[in-house]
Amino acid sequence: MGTSPIRVLIVEDFEPWRRFILSELQKQSNLQVVGEVSDGLEAVQLAQELQPDLILLDVGLPTIDGIEAARRIRQVSAASKILFVSETRCPEIAEEALNTGAGGYVVKSDAVTELLAAIKAVLQGKRFVSASLAGHFLATAVGATQTALLTSMVMIISGIR
Repeated sequence: MGTSPIRVLIVEDFEPWRRFILSELQKQSNLQVVGEVSDGLEAVQLAQELQPDLILLDVGLPTIDGIEAARRIRQVSAASKILFVSETRCPEIAEEALNTGAGGYVVKSDAVTELLAAIKAVLQGKRFVSASLAGHFLATAVGATQTALLTSMVMIISGIR
């Protein structure tokens, strides 16, 4: 007896790109596309209706953008995992997208090589960020660690514990 396929909702307003994602997912026997929509409001409505396991979500969408859609999806389909797939490679936007509770962010130009690995990571509860953005997130993490370390050192030197 096999396991049930992972139910996926694709949210992408550029149809050729949506077709590409669909064709890639159809090659995977463990993934089943249960819906496709082209705007943020439809994404929220369909997520509530279908309760998919995974939502592949673009940032730049009509009606409401993908980041706002993700916030709303969290309210109506909390168990759905979200993976952003966007052409936007701005680190601040990627960070804002991830702050919605999304499990990952893939830049479309990296998707050919990273999409399936990102899906696997997000489904396993891991965080995934495109290699082209990873340097920013690593620098941010290192900076936060250094700040925390320096704060601790100042507190120790000052006698504050």
